[in-house]
Amino acid sequence: MTTRRSPRLIAHRAVPPLAVVGALACSSGPRAPTPAPVSLTAAVYPSAAWEQIARPESVGWTRADLDSVRARLAKLHTTGFIAVVGGRVLMEYGDVQVVSYLASVRKSVLSMLFGNHIANGTIRLDKTLAEIGIDDLGGLTAQEQEATIRDLLMARSGVYHAASNSGDDLASAPPRGSQPHGTYYLYSNWDFNALGTIFETETGRNIYDALESDLARPIGMQDFDRSIHRRTGDTTQSIHLAYHMHFSTRDMARIGYLMLRQGNWAGRQLVPRDWVRESTRALTPVSEMNPPNRRTGRFGYGYLWWVLDGASATGPYAGAFSGHGAVGQYITVVPALDLVVAHKTRPGEGRSVSGTQYYAVVDYLVSARCRAVAC
Repeated sequence: MTTRRSPRLIAHRAVPPLAVVGALACSSGPRAPTPAPVSLTAAVYPSAAWEQIARPESVGWTRADLDSVRARLAKLHTTGFIAVVGGRVLMEYGDVQVVSYLASVRKSVLSMLFGNHIANGTIRLDKTLAEIGIDDLGGLTAQEQEATIRDLLMARSGVYHAASNSGDDLASAPPRGSQPHGTYYLYSNWDFNALGTIFETETGRNIYDALESDLARPIGMQDFDRSIHRRTGDTTQSIHLAYHMHFSTRDMARIGYLMLRQGNWAGRQLVPRDWVRESTRALTPVSEMNPPNRRTGRFGYGYLWWVLDGASATGPYAGAFSGHGAVGQYITVVPALDLVVAHKTRPGEGRSVSGTQYYAVVDYLVSARCRAVAC
């Protein structure tokens, strides 16, 4: 049970743009067109609570459209769903206040926390595991320790050591030592968990303290409870533990809205704009995803964000990206429609919503808008 507290917006020093955008860039994959800048002066931001859109027709949807979305969700194991347009709630379904496990969306949130420290030079993307002193049970090889922070953020480390938690593609990994760092994408919890260790080592900050001070409080999360967050994992497999997070659906939407607004919240640049843009482009295009069955999907990969790519990244989905978590945790940002969608199930109950099921709902919501107003 979380304790309800009125969100307190704290002062946050604006971080200047990244000095050298080239330091962020990676040669893998074509650079996607940058979406048109969002007008921050006209943007609406929630305060203590989200404002509701009284007439969905005013933003291009009908009540019948939204009723159809609810009917689709009612057939799934969805426990919370919220769609935000222009900073106001278009529709809700289920209990959007319940706090539960965020699953792998935690990785996208960690990417956001990295941004300021990369901008101010505390974290250097080309720093190697050897330089930081990152090792693991049984030891990493000299070749594996050549991997850089950038490689891990892209899931291209070439380190196929066991992870302390499941839920990745390590079962499909090539043999250890077969892939030089930076060359081969594989969704690996070893990479992601080691990034948690790296964040704390390089910044001297606890991940959850940073989450609270840099994101949760400044954007006014309504249900955030620092006390329930802790790192966990099987230490017989790896010393690098998972940094699990617990959010409500409506607070997931605040995270998505911050990303939609390119890291800006009511005039405060909480995440550097250049980092938002770079982390949410397809640094690994869908054609280079591994294992090969991922190449038939619609997503490439950025810095810990799933990015719509190829034929899927057109029309209303140009520039769109998502955070994905097991059994049905999703945050999807659709800049072309000024839209954020957050979705939750309750992990641990044995019921899930697949990516196919979730995106069928999102596709319906998007197509309904495009039927009414050309996209």
